[in-house]
Amino acid sequence: MSINLNDYKELLEDLEPESVELLHHAWPEVVKIFSPRGLDNYLKGVSALQRLGRGRSLVDCWIDEIPLVAKEVGEDIIADLATSALSLASRTSGAVIELVLATSPTAAKRLGDTQLFQNYLQFLNTLIAQAPRGIRPMLNKLDILFGQLTLGGLRRWAMWGAHAHRTNYEEQVKYFGLDSKESLAILQKERKGTLFVDVQRRINMYLRALWGRDFFMKPTSGDFESREGYKPFIENYFIHLPDAYDSHGDVSATEVYRAAAAHAAAHLVETKVPISAEGLNPMQMAIIAIIEDARVEELSIRHFPGLRKAWSALHSATPDMNASMGDYLNRLARALLDLDYKDKDPWIVEGRKLFKAAQDNLNSYQISWDIGVQLTHSFRTKNIPFNARTDILTAPYRDDNRYFWEFEEFDFNKSLTAGYQAPKQVRKYVNVMEFANEVEVETAGDDAQEIWVMGTEFFPYEDNGVSFNQTEGKEPVSAPYHYSEWDYQIQLERPDWATVQEKRAKLGDMQCIDDIALQYKREIARMKFLLDAMQPQGTRRIRKLEDGDEIDINAAIRSMIDIRMGMQPDPRIMMRSVRKVRDISVLVLLDLSESTNEKVSGRDHTVLDLTRQATVLLANAIDKIGDPFAIHGFCSDGRHDVEYFRFKDFEQPYNEIPKARLAGMTGQLSTRMGAAMRHASHYLKLQKSAKKLLLVITDGEPADVDVRDPQYLRHDTKKAVEEASRCGILTYCMSLDPRADQYVSRIFGERNYLVVDHVEHLPEKLPVLYAGLTR
Repeated sequence: MSINLNDYKELLEDLEPESVELLHHAWPEVVKIFSPRGLDNYLKGVSALQRLGRGRSLVDCWIDEIPLVAKEVGEDIIADLATSALSLASRTSGAVIELVLATSPTAAKRLGDTQLFQNYLQFLNTLIAQAPRGIRPMLNKLDILFGQLTLGGLRRWAMWGAHAHRTNYEEQVKYFGLDSKESLAILQKERKGTLFVDVQRRINMYLRALWGRDFFMKPTSGDFESREGYKPFIENYFIHLPDAYDSHGDVSATEVYRAAAAHAAAHLVETKVPISAEGLNPMQMAIIAIIEDARVEELSIRHFPGLRKAWSALHSATPDMNASMGDYLNRLARALLDLDYKDKDPWIVEGRKLFKAAQDNLNSYQISWDIGVQLTHSFRTKNIPFNARTDILTAPYRDDNRYFWEFEEFDFNKSLTAGYQAPKQVRKYVNVMEFANEVEVETAGDDAQEIWVMGTEFFPYEDNGVSFNQTEGKEPVSAPYHYSEWDYQIQLERPDWATVQEKRAKLGDMQCIDDIALQYKREIARMKFLLDAMQPQGTRRIRKLEDGDEIDINAAIRSMIDIRMGMQPDPRIMMRSVRKVRDISVLVLLDLSESTNEKVSGRDHTVLDLTRQATVLLANAIDKIGDPFAIHGFCSDGRHDVEYFRFKDFEQPYNEIPKARLAGMTGQLSTRMGAAMRHASHYLKLQKSAKKLLLVITDGEPADVDVRDPQYLRHDTKKAVEEASRCGILTYCMSLDPRADQYVSRIFGERNYLVVDHVEHLPEKLPVLYAGLTR
């Protein structure tokens, strides 16, 4: 792709001359920041804002400020920023959008991470809906706010003001402009000690001075939802530190950052081989992790003795702490590090003795394994239970130890060059002549460096209407989607653990879909009035308001009459016109496991037949209302093969093709529900609707061939529900399993499920349920 501005004349032909001149002036610096793909997104943003018709200053602001944003958090964020700016256009003025763009470099510099900046854009989208008068004064004070608050603190401060002054616009402006006492009080309450962005450069130099190499660090968004934040962790060989730390006793927050970064760096430097978690229970893993922490710290202290004092100052365990196993773990961690700490407990003494005897063999992780297993056996004599959720280390600098456990492929060489990726397989689209004449290796497999694809099907000379794709080709393989899974026993996510592969849905006889519509003709007619009532009702006037868009003449006359009669007038003489529209996206996720092929008790049809009938009725109902909807299905054969079928997508009309795909769906394999729900949530997140619904239809609990513990996938599915909820997605489950009450409420919530004991009633209940969920 060219980097000459004259090659983009088609995108820039509508720009005003002043904007074109400004772009020419900025171009030499712009091409240094963006890749060709980034330049394309940048200029498409210029063109889109020009077509928005909100004035030249908005376009000029994009030209000036966006390169600074890309310089701080990367060019991948530009498309999201442009989408957010365009979505705000229907809800606020061009001046506010311009202010959002003008302050984006400040936010990018203070946040320093792509994911955090995406969360910031989502926060602005939420705030402008709840406190539209507060967005402008808040953006004017953004540098002050980000100088004292994390993104989570800013969100809580803003939401407090939005809820407290929902209808009092004058106080709303004062609050968000930091002109009210309560605003400053909440600001002080949410204020953190030291922000990561303020010390990141110093911590980088500190680690480089110790180990003579660069380490890649990122802030976490753990403070976004709660004040607690995440523990430090290492993922993909990047050190993730909390976006803010408070001081810990007499230790300043900056020293806590240094200790946390040095401890994580010690893991990266001293861990040569991962520790296998196979065959270990959670208690053994917790104690082995303590010994492994002590091992890497001791090796680092041999090179840099001052680290012992820095780490010891953050341990606060004392010998009188003996209420839980967590107390003993914290005492052991301190005892192995702090030489001046005295503890006479036999278990602590044994741990110190074993670790001291292994001083000459600390280069091998096997020491951690051996000592940890032996101490686990010794601890059982105390008869104190272990709780993986509550028995954790309290030292703030310790990470969660996910790095050295062998839950995924470990590449030590990659750990030395973190941040760089090997070249990916290239998919190249060619024409017929290139495809026919330039194939070099006819026997090349799917792992070839280049995959050549024709944009259209290739037909033989014989005009039989059958292409080579149909006769000799094979089903195209989509790019794999990797999702983490939650392991409830160790209370950690297994990163990139499950692989979702999208498969092409087979076509069936569409006549069966028409037969279903004919069979339930009465139900469809009965729903006609319900569906008509759900249609948007146009504009509605809300009267008796103190602050509105126009004066209510009748109310104003009544108030004047009250004044003339010496009575107290009603001040609510304004009214506002509100347009009632539906703004919801729905994704129906079908369980297509082998169990759906079983026949319903006392009936000739299968569970899959009923699921198909219910889906057809629901699709007809949603299509009549006009809501954007998608219908997907899934099954699984182990964690490496979660098959995902897209029968209908959001932008696709509900016509013959989706109906034929529904007619051809079959039941097979198992039910790895968590991974499928995460993939479905991925598609729902791409929708711009205010309300998003994920409706899961299943006939059993989550299960798979490679999982023996029945609780494992239940907890993972519950985690997937929680993740979707944090993204604004409502999940609802309709279960056809009569025994589902035992587990489905714990997964989806008390009010977010329905158990259909008599599955033959499913086609009647599903559309009515949808009507209730989307009112």
